[in-house]
Amino acid sequence: MRRDAEALDRRTPHHGDRRRAALLTALDELLQDSDLEDIAIADISARAGVTRSAFYFYFENKAACVAALGAEMYQEAVAAADHLFSHDVPPGRRVQRMVDSLFETWQSHRYLYRATLEASRTSAAIRELWDTYRESFVEPVATLIEEERAAGHAPPGPAGVTLATTLLELSDSTLERLDPDDPAGIAQRAEALATIWWRAIYGQAEGPAPKPAAARRTGRRTRRAS
Repeated sequence: MRRDAEALDRRTPHHGDRRRAALLTALDELLQDSDLEDIAIADISARAGVTRSAFYFYFENKAACVAALGAEMYQEAVAAADHLFSHDVPPGRRVQRMVDSLFETWQSHRYLYRATLEASRTSAAIRELWDTYRESFVEPVATLIEEERAAGHAPPGPAGVTLATTLLELSDSTLERLDPDDPAGIAQRAEALATIWWRAIYGQAEGPAPKPAAARRTGRRTRRAS
């Protein structure tokens, strides 16, 4: 997936390229106060302390710069998904940890998440990259579902690929609609999403109830960031 993001760059960066890093940092900071459409390339360049031509040396456009920033967000999403495969942890707790980590990733990068969605509406390359990121999770989640069924831990149901795709699309849609000014609502959405994942895979009415402390922690982080 990282190769797809780098393909949108004008050139693949050398390790330690400070100008490229400065441009990424500048865009990340600007997104915390403005929508992507209101940020000009000149604004990014000026904040990074480089020329406008330097920006185009690294990135074709703003969307490409957003894609490069999104690589870090993607890696954190991968780490969140890894909780599902921690077989030394009970299944209900694995699901809850995955959802909690996913929401924490959104909280840490919510400005970038918004900008990526915005860019995907006008850039076919970003839209394809976004879809590719999501689709990269389908096969491992589908494999997990089928393995849990084969082991007798989960009941039969829709094809693993179909169920995994649907759950991942639902997760994306949920994150897109989160309101950073509603911490209680965020905690409730996290609980609901974990319950849906749990019931869809394991077919049990009793879902993985989040600990009160975890719910309060999500709310506190949201209030500080908003």
